[in-house]
Amino acid sequence: MICATTALTICAAAAQAQETTITIATVNNGDMIRMQSMTDAFTEAHPDIALEWVTLEENILRERVTTDIATQGGQYDVLTIGTYEVPIWAKQQWLVPLEDMGDDYDVDDLLPAVRDALSVDGTLYAAPFYGESAMVMYRTDLAEAAGVTIPDSPTWTDIKAAAEAMTDKDNEVYGICLRGKPGWGENMAFLTAMANSYGARWFDMDWNPQFESEEWKAALTDYLDLMTNYGPPGASSNGFNENLSLFQQGKCGMWIDATVAASFVTDPENSTVADQVGFAQFPNKEGVDNHGNWLWAWSLAIPASSQKQDAAKDFIAWATSKGYTELVAEKDGWRAAPPGTRTSLYENADYQAEAPFAEMTLTSMQAANTQKSSVQDIPYTGGQFVAIPEFQGIGTAVGQQFSAALAGQSSAEDALAAAQSNVTREMTRAGYIK
Repeated sequence: MICATTALTICAAAAQAQETTITIATVNNGDMIRMQSMTDAFTEAHPDIALEWVTLEENILRERVTTDIATQGGQYDVLTIGTYEVPIWAKQQWLVPLEDMGDDYDVDDLLPAVRDALSVDGTLYAAPFYGESAMVMYRTDLAEAAGVTIPDSPTWTDIKAAAEAMTDKDNEVYGICLRGKPGWGENMAFLTAMANSYGARWFDMDWNPQFESEEWKAALTDYLDLMTNYGPPGASSNGFNENLSLFQQGKCGMWIDATVAASFVTDPENSTVADQVGFAQFPNKEGVDNHGNWLWAWSLAIPASSQKQDAAKDFIAWATSKGYTELVAEKDGWRAAPPGTRTSLYENADYQAEAPFAEMTLTSMQAANTQKSSVQDIPYTGGQFVAIPEFQGIGTAVGQQFSAALAGQSSAEDALAAAQSNVTREMTRAGYIK
């Protein structure tokens, strides 16, 4: 009896010793929370791999993973990063190439624009978990009651008129909700896209900042006007998740943000307005042929500092596979499937039937031009960001200036002047401006 017990203990210890634990750093967005809830499905298929989750707010996630990978800290085995970081970090040899993902992975099924954005010299360095552009989500019932029509391809004039008509502050209904929380991937993702749609650009061809241009003045002034008159209180603290919650509670007439939000605002279990949501393209300024569509993919990558790269690759191959999409559909319905990554999803009749936003999402993503996001000549690429290493710092600094203006702490003119001064100094220090 003692021998049997000892043998079992030894066997259990041996099994435990063979188990590999990988640490996954991810953002606290709904699709990632759902991925975490699917842990048991992964571990059943991979009993030798255990998952440890570190789920963080977007700005904090970016700060921690950037610090860890730059210092080769090795704290994480899987990183959730985006189309901004991948090409920059891959060129620094900070990421592991994602080759040999398995015969059934079907890398050719990845949407070409997303796959290209996550590749360097034809090699994939991150696998897309979900992809997105940006679009207008609006309450069809409020628009009808207010007597306004939001066209499929609206202008900012259309948006302002609709926001004014749908605002009912006495009943806590606000015509429009937009990002105000500072951060290069928070308010500046939206404001850069909005500025692009006004014909603005971050830099001229000599890398001189352009924040005192007429286009930037018009974009920021109109943004502040919309949010001051028709937006919710405390908007300078609202990012993606805060505005999602407001819209689901029925407090936003319109929300212009990432297309990935569509499955959550139409979720009848969590959204009080699920059957009253319409969709339209990201707006443009009259006379400017640019809707400011962005292209982003929250993706999973392996830092070169990880000591558990094989196990990490097994997890990434599972989480970004067709099979994972089918697991989500089986559990929560096709509407909840991670969008914007695979061609096959948009050819799936079940998905098209359950996801009224599918066509607009694909249209918005296909319209994004990350090689030339402004109608003016620019020396950089990127849609809602500038694809240079310095953008994390300067984008967040500018975002803080603009968020302060939204909070009433400065004027649009002062915020733009401060942005011009700060970015000029940093770009000169970095050697872009001679």
